[in-house]
Formats: sequence, structure tokens, C-alpha cells
Amino acid sequence: MRDPSPFDARQDLEDAPRTGARARPKDAATLILVRRRSGSAEVLMGRRAPGHVFMASKWVFPGGRVERADLGAAAATELSAATAERLERELPARRARALALAAVRETFEETGLILGRPAPAASVAGPWREFRRAGALPDLAALSYIARAITPPGRPRRFDARFFMADGESLMARGEASGELDEIAWLPLDQAAGQDLPAITRFVLKEVAARHESADRPLPFVRWLHGRHQVSYD
Repeated sequence: MRDPSPFDARQDLEDAPRTGARARPKDAATLILVRRRSGSAEVLMGRRAPGHVFMASKWVFPGGRVERADLGAAAATELSAATAERLERELPARRARALALAAVRETFEETGLILGRPAPAASVAGPWREFRRAGALPDLAALSYIARAITPPGRPRRFDARFFMADGESLMARGEASGELDEIAWLPLDQAAGQDLPAITRFVLKEVAARHESADRPLPFVRWLHGRHQVSYD
């Protein structure tokens, strides 16, 4: 299909200039939380701290790379059949589930918000310690898979990122955030579009807006092919 939301390749290069580094993309996941207020959609975004080595001062959705602990972490619910099936076209079921768990965990770490179900507090080691101590287990059934993007070669950091979306009304509670995001806010879609955004964040924000018009959309995949950015839909 024709790309309705062209990717801004020039801005992407400005966001993270090429360094010539040779790095394999790491699995990463991002969560876009959406809620409705006064009939309008709002998304949860955070501004990265000015001194951050990657995308400093940019407004982004919470997210980060998959950790080893995500491969076996417990959950209150599992991915919906449709979301699991779509992810498993690209990678094994265990890695697909780990991506979803990473999206929930990173959102908690960066914003303090819990996308989960109440559960007895538990003592576990590693990155899930504070989430489980808060008395929750991840609610993976709340997630839908909406986009994928691979950072082009030659960048200082490379990710094979999957973008998930969930209803902000499904949030359970708020705890302490890590401080990686300098400011956290619910922004109306048009206001979010006016912020200083990385190219991929702006592209996915347009996808979120489009899904409010038509939820049954093919999934976009942004990647580097034949010396340029390409967007395909499946």
C-alpha cells in the first residue's frame, strides 16, 4: 500500500548522525499509552534529560531494550491471540513475549506507571524487583502491536524496536520513576506533534492518530534498504 505518513529521513540523520560504528540491532520495545479526555485522544510522553547521550531533550514514548529477565518474567495475562500471531511472524514466541514484557517494564521504570493486574507482592532479583514489590503482574493482554523500526547501520546505537499501544485507562497505579525522563505528561495528539520529536516518534505518532480513524490497519515497518529508508506495510 502507499505510505500515508512519509518517514522523515533527513531528520532521522540529524537525530543520530552516522559514526561508522558496526553494531547489530538489539531487541527493544516501546509502549504508547492512549487515553481520551473531553472527547480527544492524549498520549503519554516524556522528555529525555538534556545530558542524555542518546536523543537528549527529545520527547519520546517510554521504552528500551529487552533484558535477559524479560525472557522468563511472570505475567497476569498473556498476549492476545492476534498480537501474538502477528509478532510470531517475525520471531519466536519466547522473544515475542519478552518484547511485550520489556515495554511494560520500561514504562514502569521511566514513568512509574503500572500496566498490570494486582498480585501479591513478591521478592525477585533483577529489573522486575520494584514492579513485583509494588504488588502487580504485567497485563500483556492490554497490548496491541502497531509498528516496527530498525535503526539504520552506522549509528552509535541500533535497535530493532517494536511499538505497542495500550489504553491508558488500564493503568493500575503509579510508583517511583527512574528519572531518565526529565518531564512526563499526557499530551493531546496535536500538541504532541508540536514537540521536539525524533523522526521515528513523529512517524509512530501519526500512526497512532490514524488508528483512531481505522483500527484495522496494516503494520508499518521502517528500515534501511538499498541505501535509503523504506517503509513497508503488512
